[in-house]
Amino acid sequence: MSHDQHAEILYTPEFWDERYSSADRIWSGNPNPHLVSVVSPLAAGTALDVGSGEGADAIWLASHGWDVTAIDISQVALDRSAALAGALSISWEQRDVLTWGPGVDRFDLVSAQFMHLPSDALRSLHGRLAAAVRPGGTLLVVGHHPSDHGSTQIQRPDRADLLFTAEDIGVTLDPAQWDVTASSPSRTVVGTDGQPVEIRDAVLVAVRRA
Repeated sequence: MSHDQHAEILYTPEFWDERYSSADRIWSGNPNPHLVSVVSPLAAGTALDVGSGEGADAIWLASHGWDVTAIDISQVALDRSAALAGALSISWEQRDVLTWGPGVDRFDLVSAQFMHLPSDALRSLHGRLAAAVRPGGTLLVVGHHPSDHGSTQIQRPDRADLLFTAEDIGVTLDPAQWDVTASSPSRTVVGTDGQPVEIRDAVLVAVRRA
């Protein structure tokens, strides 16, 4: 199967609806730790959660006073998220990130956690994420670091070209317009064999200058 054919299958609503329908829960149900760390000191405002999955990040944001728009390709995931969120202030929207654009909307926070796409599609998405950040707002992008590729102790995309570093994103942002912090922190998770394993994340935090 070619890379293009792989992408056509993997990045479709049908693929993700089937995956989310296969189990009562796919992810942990906890907000991503880098989101909590970066956002906790910020004043609440408007937030865009891109690739919201089962809604843990969006729900955490809304429970801390943020007015959240959460987008995902899977309506099954969005329906599950909405049921968990109850009356929290979240707009759940079915969107395909390969073609989605922010339009005129701008947000105080734009977050994309572990969105792994083919390199051209990923660069395009990161450009659109940056365009959705209003002056003074924060762009947070987190992904699996390429150094973890090939490990048998953790589940990672099987193609190295789907991984990226925070520096890969940072160099695409105009330093006259952005204050950029790129890092690759490590953390400990439970591996596929049930034992602790150290992993690295790619973490970009960029603040658009007012």
